[in-house]
Amino acid sequence: MTDQAPDTLRITFVRHAEPEIDPHVPPARWQLGEAGFAAAREVVDRLPAGALLVASPEPKAWQTIDPDDRGHAYRDDRFREVDRPDGLDADSTPIRLAYLAGEVAPDWEPHEAVVARFDEGLADARAHADGRPIVVSTHGLALTVWLTARTGLADPGAFWAALTMPEIVTVDL
Repeated sequence: MTDQAPDTLRITFVRHAEPEIDPHVPPARWQLGEAGFAAAREVVDRLPAGALLVASPEPKAWQTIDPDDRGHAYRDDRFREVDRPDGLDADSTPIRLAYLAGEVAPDWEPHEAVVARFDEGLADARAHADGRPIVVSTHGLALTVWLTARTGLADPGAFWAALTMPEIVTVDL
């Protein structure tokens, strides 16, 4: 028995676990290290049983909900991180916060595009879930942009800054 209304869609989002950062590898190819895999295994134990698992194709995202690479999570490019220039470093927080506040710098993906691709991905996931819970493993910026548009986050920058790696966020729509 569930406590959600029949017309409500409950989505469990997972922000990926902490990857091993390699400055010689683009962030989209970073993988989880030992600590990230340990955290991912703890996350998997907290996910809804029998859920449809969907992940960004970035290794750090799919490894978070399928840490043993058993093929339990299908990969969907629509849940990738925000397209932005490579080479941002740890001091890029002000740029990210400005983006979340609505500014779109050159070469950054427009917010509307992020929201549209998430909406499309969720519609497909819902069609394939056949009533099962849906879990989407994704990234902090993209998730925050989508949540802001669909749930009206009052302070997207504060929400993003407070996200941990990994983090589980459940949303009823």
